[in-house]
Formats: sequence, structure tokens, C-alpha cells
Amino acid sequence: MKPQLNRYEIKAGINKTFVFVSDLHNAEYDELLSMISECRPHGILVGGDFTHNSKNRKNGLVFLREATKISPVFVSLGNHECLTDVIREEVKDSGAILLDNNFVSHDGFVIGGLTPGDFYTDGLPRTDFLDEFCKEDSYRILLCHHPEYYEKYLKNKSIDLILSGHAHGGQWRIFGRGIYAPGQGIFPKYTSGMYDGKLIVGRGLANMVKIPRINNKTEIILLKIC
Repeated sequence: MKPQLNRYEIKAGINKTFVFVSDLHNAEYDELLSMISECRPHGILVGGDFTHNSKNRKNGLVFLREATKISPVFVSLGNHECLTDVIREEVKDSGAILLDNNFVSHDGFVIGGLTPGDFYTDGLPRTDFLDEFCKEDSYRILLCHHPEYYEKYLKNKSIDLILSGHAHGGQWRIFGRGIYAPGQGIFPKYTSGMYDGKLIVGRGLANMVKIPRINNKTEIILLKIC
């Protein structure tokens, strides 16, 4: 299924364009690269789960390498990447910029990545770096794979834009709402679209389970920050 291209225009006194993608899960990427190239973005933002597991990661990593030929690529990790440390080095080797609980400055923006919590952190994200991130004067974009982190850790932070995935659109969408999302359960709150003018949740690029999507197209997101 060809991803749907959805556009968001955000008023910020800046004239830059980014593409945001999430949840490729090691699927085929040729059509995705073509769509991204046609957007001519200033940067490509990858919000986690570009690989599926330690054995199924080649397509996701090659996608990153090929995407760097289009524009600078900024990558945060999803829960599927956090299963193995080797992926961190492979992301760096791809030429993409890994944002692993840190941030970088780029062309008038500050772009950060919040890594999911794991066994070593009792499942809690390490948010300490956000204090310094929020002090930056430039427009602040945070990649955070898990939208369920938003209310507890991010909603009241001085962050201009937060980009998430993980929810896969809620799998089935009825009356504009998703039915289920990992980390949020039944009738999740954050599955697709913009919330509070600062959180955008992408529906992702792959269907990783046998249950089909209903009223829930895969998508890439074009962000015009103007």
C-alpha cells in the first residue's frame, strides 16, 4: 500500500520543510525514498522502529543510508531498536545523525531524540537532557517514539514540536479514533494527527501484525515550518 502524504503547516517565522517518517519495521523502502525525494526537504526526521529486530534490520538501515543522499537524516530510536546495542553503531555508520537522549543544532533548529525506557531504566525514559534542550533559543523539535510519554514527561516542557509514532494509527480507525495502541491500550488518546498544537503522531509505514488496518492508511508527514 502506497503511503499517504499528509501535510502540516506550522507558523514559526521560519521557511523550512521536513519529512517525518516512523515505523518502517524493515519493510521495502524504494517507493518511500521516491516520495521523500519529491518533497525536497531540508531534513528527514525518522522517529524510530525503522528496523524490526536484530535479524530483520537490513532494509531499515539501507533506507537510512539512501535517505542521506537526499537530505540530512536525524534518527531517534524506537522500542524495536532498543533490543540490541549494535544498531546504534549501524545507524552512525549509515551517515544518519543518531539522537539517543541528546540533541544537535541544524540550520536554525535544535533537534533532539528521546530514547524509550528499557530494562536498565525500569522502563522509564531518561529525560535529564531535556532540561538543556529546552533552554536552547532555536526552534525545538523532539523525536519521541512513544506518544504515551507526552502527558507525563513532555506536555509542559518548552518544546515547540514533538513527533511520535508507535501507535500505528490505532490499527482500526472508527469515527476518527484508533481502537488499540501499544502503551495506551483500548481506545488510545494519541494515535494520529496533531494534539495541543505541539504533538504530531504519525500512523507509520508498515503493518507489523496479521490484523489488517481498517480506515488507517500508512503515511509520511510533510512539515512546512513557515
